[in-house]
Parts: sequence; structure tokens; C-alpha cells
Amino acid sequence: FQVTIDDYVDLGNWQKCDGLTVEYDVQEYREGGQNGYVHRLPGRAKYQNIKLTRPVDSSSATVAAWVASVQNRLTRGTARIAVLDPSGEPVSSWSLVGVFPVRWTGPNLDVGANQMATETLELAHNGFLG
Repeated sequence: FQVTIDDYVDLGNWQKCDGLTVEYDVQEYREGGQNGYVHRLPGRAKYQNIKLTRPVDSSSATVAAWVASVQNRLTRGTARIAVLDPSGEPVSSWSLVGVFPVRWTGPNLDVGANQMATETLELAHNGFLG
């Protein structure tokens, strides 16, 4: 799948995405005289951070530069996560508002280890666009 920020920062393709979740608080209201049930009303929405993982590739420098730019001036953007078919065309996508990076983890570089160098990017957001 592919991740872009504000349609102009292409963060490249990723292999794993965790955290596309929304959970609503439930407010209970006990109406006087109504003993058969308690009203259950939706409360605030809570969104998990999005955690993206992939092997290091040519777009890793773009990710590192975008994360570093937040240090000087925090700007919240709109991220688009698009699932791609084998020909590279979007099948489904999610748009997230108020996105900013909260953590970037670079690869562990060890010539003795028989592992692929991976990076992880964690994004906070304020919810999904319709």
C-alpha cells in the first residue's frame, strides 16, 4: 500500500499498517421512571496511532526528511493510505486528518544478523475523512 501526505509528500509503499481503528466512549443515561433499560449514547471517538513498517528503500530518505521537518515547525496534514492491486491501482483508501509523526525507528544495522533492514513510522491523527 502507498502513503502520501497532503497529496504532495509521497512516503512510498509500505508492507504493514496497524492501527486503522476507531473506538467510541459509551455514555450511559439513566432516565427517571424508565427501569427497563439504560440509554446508551455514543461519546467521544478515540483513534489509535497508525504504525507503518517496511524494508528500507529509496523513499526512506523522504520519510526521514519529513519527520525531521516537524522538529522546526509542526504542521498537521492529511494522510492518504491506499491499498494497491498488483498493477499498482488503488483498490481502497483511508484519509486521516490532523496527521503528524510521533515516532520513526530506523533500521538496526548489524552485518552479523541475517535480517532485512526495516524502518517503522508511527503517525498520530484526529480521525478519518468520509
